[in-house]
Amino acid sequence: MPAILFGSISTLVDTSELQRRAFNEAFEAHGLDWHWSQPDYVAMLDSNGGAQRIADYAEARGEEVDADAVHATKSQIFQELLSSAGLKTRPGVIETVNEAKRRDVKLGFVTTTTPENVSALLATLSPELGADAFDLIVDRDAVPNPKPNADVYRFALEQLGEDASSTVAIEDNVGGVASASAAGVKCIAFPNENTTDGDFADATETVETLDAEQLVALVA
Repeated sequence: MPAILFGSISTLVDTSELQRRAFNEAFEAHGLDWHWSQPDYVAMLDSNGGAQRIADYAEARGEEVDADAVHATKSQIFQELLSSAGLKTRPGVIETVNEAKRRDVKLGFVTTTTPENVSALLATLSPELGADAFDLIVDRDAVPNPKPNADVYRFALEQLGEDASSTVAIEDNVGGVASASAAGVKCIAFPNENTTDGDFADATETVETLDAEQLVALVA
């Protein structure tokens, strides 16, 4: 049975600006005189991992910061914002989920974010889109190396019992596309508000709206 794998929170809901807001509120909570503008944030999105971005930024400024602690605060703020933001799924997401179910295509949600972020997002989207829509949900705890390492996709394929040739991933950022491609998985780039200028040359195609029939055809 083929599979479609959603690769990050922002392939379901565009949370990129909400994430940036959460970073800035976390900086304030930790007494840091930092503010990431949208251009600042966009420049950081070629890599995955918020804690690493914080650590790299602190190093560039010559400051010592507990990046893990700041990131933990950011995640808590992000989860609180999710519950009150009135977010909607991105164009074509629900249609893709419904078509996959109709055609007996497995669905995965393959991220390297925290399980708490995944739970908060799906709780916010339920009942339109809940955890029960997915045959597999993967989070940061499943593999030692985050994206762009391919471990998370290899793990997902193993858990689903699928070959890369019968699977397509949907990713919103360059690191995610690199992760899927390194595992041999075809990847549709579905950029969010802040990743539209990324280099998605490794993707099969870059789209603004998911086409359910096209995605199913890629794995049929």
